[in-house]
Amino acid sequence: MTLLATLYAVSGALCLVGAALPMVRTTPVALLWTLGLLGLGIAAGLWRTARSVRPWVLHAAVALASVLVGVLAWRSATAVGIVGLGPALIALGLYAAHFLPPPAARVHAAFALLAGSAGAWAAEPSGFLSPWITLIAASVVLVEVQARLAGQLRTAAGTDPLTGVANRRAWEEQASRHLARAARSGEPLSFVLLDLDDFKEVNDRDGHSAGDDLLRTLTAGWSRRLRHADLLGRYGGDEFVLCLPATDEAAATELLTQLAATHPFTWTGGVAEARPGDTLATVLARADAQLYRRKRSGRT
Repeated sequence: MTLLATLYAVSGALCLVGAALPMVRTTPVALLWTLGLLGLGIAAGLWRTARSVRPWVLHAAVALASVLVGVLAWRSATAVGIVGLGPALIALGLYAAHFLPPPAARVHAAFALLAGSAGAWAAEPSGFLSPWITLIAASVVLVEVQARLAGQLRTAAGTDPLTGVANRRAWEEQASRHLARAARSGEPLSFVLLDLDDFKEVNDRDGHSAGDDLLRTLTAGWSRRLRHADLLGRYGGDEFVLCLPATDEAAATELLTQLAATHPFTWTGGVAEARPGDTLATVLARADAQLYRRKRSGRT
C-alpha cells in the first residue's frame, strides 16, 4: 500500500508541475491542478492507513488510478501527452502483478489499458496509434512476466525447500488467520506438534541424505492423508506442525493414528484444541507440553 501511495504522490506532483508549467496553450491546466491535489490527498490517506487498509480499498485505489489516467488521456492537448501516459499504465499493471493474485492483476491491467485507450480514442489529438499499440503490447508482456515471477517468489518464500510443505513463517501466518476465524465462528480448531523419534540416529548412521529422504517420504505420506483445508508445516529440523480447521481434539488424535500408518518410522504428537482467548503461542505451548508428556511416557 505504501508503494501505491507513492505512485499517487509522484503522479499528483507531476500533474501540479504540468499545471504550473503548461507546455502548450491548450493544456488543461484546471484539470491538472485538480488531479494533482487529488493525487496528493489520496496518497496521504493511503500512507496513514497503510497498515489497516482493507483489501477492497486496495482494489478501488488501483481502479481509480486507471480511471484518472483515462481522464488525462481524454483531455490531453497533444499526441505526445497521450503517449507520455504509457509509463503510468505500465506502473499500475506492474504494481497489480506484484502485489495481487495473477487473475486479479490481469483484470486490473486490462482495465487500465481499456480506460487509457478509451480516453485516448476520445481525445482530440491523433497520430499516436502506432506507439500506443506498442505500449499495450509491452504492458501485457511485462504484467504477465511480473505476475509469474511474483507467484514463484511467493511460493518460494512460503515453502520449505526440502519437503515442499509450508515453512514456519508461512505456516504461522496462515494458522493465525485460522485461529482468528475460529474465534469469530466458534468452530473447533486443533493444532498438532509432531516430533520425530531418534531422527539424529538416522543422520549419524545413514548420513544426512538418508535423513532428508526420510523427511520427504514422511511429509508426502502425511499430506496424502490430510484434507485440503489442513495445513502442514515444518517447524524445525525434525519437528512439524499441523493446523486442523473444524477439528476437535478427539478427531485430531484419531488423525494421528492415520498419519502413523503411512510409514513405520516412529514419531510423537502433541494435540491442543483452541480455546477462547488463545493466541497461537498459547495453544502451541499446550500441544508442546502434551508432546513431551507422551515422549517421557514412551507413547510414540
